Amino acid sequence: MSNFVGVLVSDPWLQNQFTQVELRGLKSKFLSTKRESGHVIVGDLPPLMGKLKGLKDVVTEQEITGILAESYAETSHELDFESFLQAYLNLQARVAEKSGEMKNSSSFLKATTTTLLHTINESEKASYVAHINSYLGEDSFLKKYLPLDPASNELFNLVRDGVLLCKLINVAVPGTIDERAINTKGVLNPWERNENHTLCLNSAKAIGCTVVNIGTQDLIEGRPHLVLGLISQIIKIQLLADLNLKKTPQLMELVDDSKDMEELMSLGPEKLLLKWMNFHLKKAGYKKTVTNFSSDVKDGEAYAYLLNALAPEHSSPAVLDTKDPNERAKIVLEQAEKLDCKRYLSEKDIVEGSPNLNLAFVAQIFQHRNGLSTDTKSISLSQMMPDDIQVSRDERAFRLWINSLGIATYVNNLFEDVRNGWVLLEVLDKVSPGSVNWKHATKPPIKMPFRKVENCNQIIKIGKELNFSLINVAGNDIVQGNKKLILAYLWQLMRFNILKLLKNLRYHSQGKEISDVDILNWANSKVKGSARTPQMESFKDKNLSYGIFLLELLSAVKPRTVNWKLVTTGESDEEKKLNATYIITVARKLGCSVFLLPEDIIEVNQKMILTLTASIMYWSLQQTGENFEPSEEDSVSQTAPSDGDGSAVAESISDLAIDDAASDTSQSENGNSTIGG
Repeated sequence: MSNFVGVLVSDPWLQNQFTQVELRGLKSKFLSTKRESGHVIVGDLPPLMGKLKGLKDVVTEQEITGILAESYAETSHELDFESFLQAYLNLQARVAEKSGEMKNSSSFLKATTTTLLHTINESEKASYVAHINSYLGEDSFLKKYLPLDPASNELFNLVRDGVLLCKLINVAVPGTIDERAINTKGVLNPWERNENHTLCLNSAKAIGCTVVNIGTQDLIEGRPHLVLGLISQIIKIQLLADLNLKKTPQLMELVDDSKDMEELMSLGPEKLLLKWMNFHLKKAGYKKTVTNFSSDVKDGEAYAYLLNALAPEHSSPAVLDTKDPNERAKIVLEQAEKLDCKRYLSEKDIVEGSPNLNLAFVAQIFQHRNGLSTDTKSISLSQMMPDDIQVSRDERAFRLWINSLGIATYVNNLFEDVRNGWVLLEVLDKVSPGSVNWKHATKPPIKMPFRKVENCNQIIKIGKELNFSLINVAGNDIVQGNKKLILAYLWQLMRFNILKLLKNLRYHSQGKEISDVDILNWANSKVKGSARTPQMESFKDKNLSYGIFLLELLSAVKPRTVNWKLVTTGESDEEKKLNATYIITVARKLGCSVFLLPEDIIEVNQKMILTLTASIMYWSLQQTGENFEPSEEDSVSQTAPSDGDGSAVAESISDLAIDDAASDTSQSENGNSTIGG
């Protein structure tokens, strides 16, 4: 990791059109094709390009051939890597032009990191800088650099050491990162900067950001479009944190019956915010339905009605009587200021329909005055039973893991979003390529219920082929949203992924299966001889709650990674919490992409401990190339143990299922591999 340079292109403009993750993937595809015949010609491109991001399932090989013919008269024309990249860009541009994608705004949740949309929105940058200045202005380390000037490039320079982004993540989801582990000295060396950015990217994934196409080198270089894309996701997660029934049970007021309640629970925070907005607009007499935070709010009328309904004491008839959209937008913002809403946007942003900034604005209004009933007597969601808390924790872990894989669908509510089967088919295709028969799968929206059952039946069929324990489990159980069975299936799928990746490492297994026992033995061999902690008897060993064993393991795989001055004895609950938080942060800083919570270590959830240990093992074997011999006594290597409780793993190895475009070259070209960024 420390000696990583990246894929370099002689043309600076061409270099800046791609992230390092994209370049590594494309270079791998190029070299693989070149190795087959000794060179790459135009005639090789249609089948190759047809499988690449942005072109797959969008354009046919015949269409690609036609587009290439406009630039190259002969299919035998030989291409170098830079010409290959240029051809890819040209194809993307033609496809985007054809489909109108260039006109569409990027999603705030799934930030755009494609090669075509690298322009910087100055209004967004100014708003994000204002947000950072407001929330981090008093931070003990950052206050000497803040406030930032939104008109300058100070933001992109400041993010280069990784501290700002780590701190911003903690603002969005407090406690995600143990800030004691952030490298914060005045001048950081390249290794320390890389550690901070590795920690940042793995922590960003752990709160729900999509960072598939962002690498640590991109952040070290301060690439503006990637930096703003990541910051926008972090800020959105902060602003929409209360848009769920657990945090705001009053949202139940938006629906009338149980069927509507199921729909409400399946909505992502952005759609839930729109539903909340339309709920108040309808009561206020607004005749239209707002379906987006762009064109539907450009005239300012929806905002006028919304604010008049929520804050009549600050309303004025003038805002509805005004015919000029710019003047109406000005009055709307003046009203919002009286609610202490931070002004994430200007009149111009409203009139031009900036989707990211309008969403942020509405989210701020919701936070300050949601206008919902304060009577929660009939609401029991906030009074969850212990089993429900565990299920909620597991749901979170799997949802984050799935979203980290880089599949096309973004999961907002695990139990609702998997019921049509499509998401699980995408995950299976990622974890076990070629296992899904897409000809027998139906893509959402699915109107006919039996199509959902067909999708889920295929999921069960593939699971059995992978030796999952699925006795008396049918596809309809997934369609019906059986939480216990969904969690049990996903645990086995995640565990299969982990063991497969460990098995495939060229350093050790020689094709032999890896078992839970092998992971346990490896961890004990690493910590052997420690005076601080005994060996781990199993992944449910209660001594693990102190955190000392796991810290010893982290220290063993990378000396000096643990600052023992920060470690407690773990005797009290508070000390256990400190150690557990530190363990998770150090693991992410090391390069492990994990999704567990401190409580999972404190309570010694064996499945979570298993996958955390496996993540550390995978990273260690990648870095050192040590020879590890799996045990001969492997009776359950690919079949997940069935303990009957169906509880799911609460952390995984997201980049253990790293995007195939990135994984091909991480070892062959650069001489090393990374996890989580």
